[in-house]
Amino acid sequence: MLPNSGRTYHDPLHGAIALDWQDPTEALLIRLIDLPAFQRLRRIRQLGPASITFHGAEASRFTHSLGVMEIARRAFDRICHAYPQLQDYRAVVLAAALLHDIGHGPFSHTAEEIFGCHHELWTARILQESAPLRQTLEAFQPDLLAQILQVYHHRHPIPLVWQLVSSQLDCDRLDYLMRDSYFTGASYGKIDLDRIMIALEYDPVSQQLVVARKGMAAVEHYLIVRYFMYAQVYNHPKNIAATWILEQTFNRARALLSDQRLTVDETVEAWLTQDCDRLPLADYLAADDGVFAYHLQRWQRHPDPVLSDLARRYCDRDLFKCLDISHLSQDARLELLSKTHHWLTALHFDAPSYSGIRISFSRGYTLYQKGIKLQSSAGLEEISTLSPLVQTLTQPYERAWLIYPREIESQLMPESVKVSQQIT
Repeated sequence: MLPNSGRTYHDPLHGAIALDWQDPTEALLIRLIDLPAFQRLRRIRQLGPASITFHGAEASRFTHSLGVMEIARRAFDRICHAYPQLQDYRAVVLAAALLHDIGHGPFSHTAEEIFGCHHELWTARILQESAPLRQTLEAFQPDLLAQILQVYHHRHPIPLVWQLVSSQLDCDRLDYLMRDSYFTGASYGKIDLDRIMIALEYDPVSQQLVVARKGMAAVEHYLIVRYFMYAQVYNHPKNIAATWILEQTFNRARALLSDQRLTVDETVEAWLTQDCDRLPLADYLAADDGVFAYHLQRWQRHPDPVLSDLARRYCDRDLFKCLDISHLSQDARLELLSKTHHWLTALHFDAPSYSGIRISFSRGYTLYQKGIKLQSSAGLEEISTLSPLVQTLTQPYERAWLIYPREIESQLMPESVKVSQQIT
């Protein structure tokens, strides 16, 4: 690449991500990156409130999206070298990889829990309703937008095209496992990306993304990494507690706003009073982590004691505790929650805002979107039929947590022990 002939993004995982203005597809990617709808992703943290638990988790959806695009480029260009008939789909794969998370709201996945929005729906809406984005895609190729939407809905006629972006072994998962491991300091999140890249192949008969038999160990390791990242990072009890406080804070704010006891800006008002998935495009794109963080800071001084205390606890990282009650029956869990609410009420807390039960869940390895196919002497075989290790990862993993403030810990802990002894 000649000097000033493109754009280079220096990434801590992938090194220099260089895009060339002379390459039509890469020039398109540069133009997409420069659009305001994509630049907004700089202001949304990849892991939402997880930086409260893992202080290095400050990476943005912007950096992740560039990483997914880079891995997709490596994988696709390598496969295309052996199967040049796929070259026509390069723009579809790379643009879909780059834009796959453009629909995320503030706090990333946490916004979906708090406000009930769905980032996949918003990705499709933004692509279709944002005139600069839609026009950029259509100016490159009239049917490019339609093909990208086919990718997101797993309907593109060439399965490889959408499998690189959304499958059990896709470029999205590869990047977020590596990136989240790097920024949280979780060493068990490291994968052998180079080995996986070498093992990815194309089956011209089924037109699927497949894995060479020699790459099975690297894929097994990748699936183990994903299991541990969900167990130890994504479903960490502190993340669950932080999400609970955020949800209760915004629930309280919504009630106060309805009673005309709270003043917010027009963006937060729209998010608190309307169906998130049906917001006007401008109200959705105006929201990011900074907008909501500003309100959380202000609410610490609000006269309502519940709102101000919840906002303070979040901002000061004075989080609630999480007690693992997975071993208890449903009746025993509800009985313990009832007692927790009783103790909180006696201390003049708003019990439903300060305690509840949350379930963390990991589906394990599934046959989602055709699973992972290995090339063997017998043809294409599902990896779980060949690997006893993967077979053990197919079991779903669920844990139940009782959330409560430390102010009642001296009462709760003896009671939880008593309940556990009754069960055994």
